[in-house]
Amino acid sequence: MPHKKTHLPQKICVTCGLPFSWRKKWEKNWEEVRYCGERCRRSRDKT
Repeated sequence: MPHKKTHLPQKICVTCGLPFSWRKKWEKNWEEVRYCGERCRRSRDKT
């Protein structure tokens, strides 16, 4: 059985520089998402 989530859009995290994939919770504001998670969002001023 093939994996269903193979073609999700990706972005690069502004803080850590790592790629992250689309998540259901970002469905309505994917264009505004800049960070891969809370840890990077909270440490955005430290870099």
